[in-house]
Amino acid sequence: MQHELQTKFRERFGGPANLYRAPGRVNLIGEHTDYNQGFVMPVAIDLSCWVAIGPRDDRKLVIYSEDVDATAEADLDGEAVRPTRTWSDYPIGVAVLLQQAGHRLRGANLYIRGEVPLGSGLSSSAALEVSVGYALLETSGQDIDLVQLALLCQRAENEFVGARCGIMDQFTACHGQAGRALMLDCRSLDYRLLPLPDHVSLIICNTMVKHELASNEYNLRRFECEESVRRLAKVLPDVHALRDVTVKQLEENRGRLTPVLYQRARHIVTENERVQAAAVALQAGNAGAFGELMGESHRSLRDDYQVSCSELDVLVEIASRQPGVYGARMTGGGFGGCTINLVASEHSAEFKKQVAYAYHSATGHEPRLYLCQASQGVQSLWASQRDGK
Repeated sequence: MQHELQTKFRERFGGPANLYRAPGRVNLIGEHTDYNQGFVMPVAIDLSCWVAIGPRDDRKLVIYSEDVDATAEADLDGEAVRPTRTWSDYPIGVAVLLQQAGHRLRGANLYIRGEVPLGSGLSSSAALEVSVGYALLETSGQDIDLVQLALLCQRAENEFVGARCGIMDQFTACHGQAGRALMLDCRSLDYRLLPLPDHVSLIICNTMVKHELASNEYNLRRFECEESVRRLAKVLPDVHALRDVTVKQLEENRGRLTPVLYQRARHIVTENERVQAAAVALQAGNAGAFGELMGESHRSLRDDYQVSCSELDVLVEIASRQPGVYGARMTGGGFGGCTINLVASEHSAEFKKQVAYAYHSATGHEPRLYLCQASQGVQSLWASQRDGK
């Protein structure tokens, strides 16, 4: 991979390239809680976005994406760069936000290759943002603070791209660790690394569908959560986000919310409790208890938050009845994308075979299944080579 990317870069731009990678992520539990300042438990996965980069003598960025076979340019000394509502908004938006934060970037040529399936809910966008941001900073001789990089990449997606994502994806791309899940407090950004059981495999099942309403519904869910907070804060002054609401408080003030707002709030409030319980289970190595919480999470996402779809529900149902399965749930924003499954390792091969067959029989879609490992966060590969590692 590394040699091939350097060769591709040289063929397109001439000269040598330094290499960087940042991982996608799968969220084990804690869905839609990140933008409510709550708790999440993602894992960085061994599917990455790769960036080959070489400096230029001017202040232009020339970016080629292998995924879409297209090139985009931006002049860092030119007039204000505006979004184009295309793929290039992700890398260029990161450059814009880095500059606004006081990082003077050097012009560069970039060659991008993504392994994270697009539109699958595995955070291909954050992998792209973090790998590009890290590469631009190091190429420009700038100091790198991983927390600040994650926050700036999130802002780029919020403000330049226009997607109101929370901090989980970018933070995981920066701070993931091999063999560990990351228990993140999305308010304080405090985190703990928790061991994954050796006998359990992480299997991601891609429905291969993505319903068009996903983006609009995501932003609507954020609005509904914010409206719930506004109403509850009138009688609960210490409530600044749904993270601050207990189940008891929600039930006592149910009449202040519409039925839909109550359902949305109930998912967030109970999901935060599930994440904290899941951390206890994982620390104790109790895969069975963890899996039960995954099932509760999926039902809450399906019924209260209403972000699942028939294909996701079918995949979870099929997976849940397979031998060796501890838990299954949708992961990501919803309306298509992927499920995450905790499976006893000795059953993983048969699981993949049976689920693929049953899902195709039920829906007509050919799923893609990935047996994943918990992976390291963003890395500069050229530094490892240079140091003889």
